[in-house]
Amino acid sequence: MSADTTVIAKQRIDWVPVALVLGVIVIALPFIPSLPTWVTLTVAGLAMGMMIFIMASGLTLVFGLMDVMNFAHGAFISVGAYGAVTVLLAMKPAMQSASMLENLSAMLPAMLAAIVLAGALGWFFERVVIRPVYGDHLKQILVTMGGLIVCEQLIHVVWGAESIAVPRPANFSGALTFGDVAVERYRIFAVLLGLAVFLAMWLVLNRTRVGLLVRAGVENPEMVEALGYRIRRLFVGVFVAGSGLAGLGGVIWAMYQEAVNAQMGMQVMVLIFIVIIIGGLGSVGGCFAGALLVGLLANYTGYVLPKLALGSNILLMVLILLWRPRGLYPVGKA
Repeated sequence: MSADTTVIAKQRIDWVPVALVLGVIVIALPFIPSLPTWVTLTVAGLAMGMMIFIMASGLTLVFGLMDVMNFAHGAFISVGAYGAVTVLLAMKPAMQSASMLENLSAMLPAMLAAIVLAGALGWFFERVVIRPVYGDHLKQILVTMGGLIVCEQLIHVVWGAESIAVPRPANFSGALTFGDVAVERYRIFAVLLGLAVFLAMWLVLNRTRVGLLVRAGVENPEMVEALGYRIRRLFVGVFVAGSGLAGLGGVIWAMYQEAVNAQMGMQVMVLIFIVIIIGGLGSVGGCFAGALLVGLLANYTGYVLPKLALGSNILLMVLILLWRPRGLYPVGKA
């Protein structure tokens, strides 16, 4: 094992961003008129942050490992959502059933369809669109934006131009009440799923050889290639995995909004790029912390100061970059 990969494997956790997330939650409490409202807003912010994290986590790896400016990431979100909705509508009776098992029997195939369809599109996109423009950011921006437009038009051809209503499973509709606190069931599901995805990614990146190679490739791709590993295959695998995560995030976001349209991926790309910049390019942990900060701040600000809600995330990004110019968890290039 090289010295670079040894350093990566033994790197210590920086707890300051974690404290920052907890600090935002605590500082918001005095500005909220009641404890039940604070709890509801906090869970809603965590759920929004988790959904953004799922959509953004794949792109931050692609940025960090492949140095690719992929503005077409939103297309993977939309295509994955449409693929899942097709499955959900075909299994509508199971979605409306009072049985949790039947609800999951519809949701799990839909999520799998989203991952597979978005991953397949990502594989094709990397081979046909991205590969000829490696190393040229200007061309990457142009061709990926063009690819996004083409994908949106193809969605219109296949599924139509109108929005499609997305049914939520019966057991994930409504809210749970704890005294005066009411929390939507779907938000709890989104928080749990986001945590599961983050833990799975952390385990893969920190406890497997593939994860070690990915992190080493982010730090020093030339050294990984010199050790005999085919970095190109690693690139393709990361791109496909990132696209699949975008598709999974797309279906979760679609059920959250209870509607899907061709532009939904593009509409969240601004938030995704803000999260990636805040977290640090190539950092999954930074992406996770950044997504939670964005989700929490958006909900708190939207309630306390609605007029500042739209600009709150931009302000957050500016403040973070003034404090840590390379993001919360910077991943350096050797």
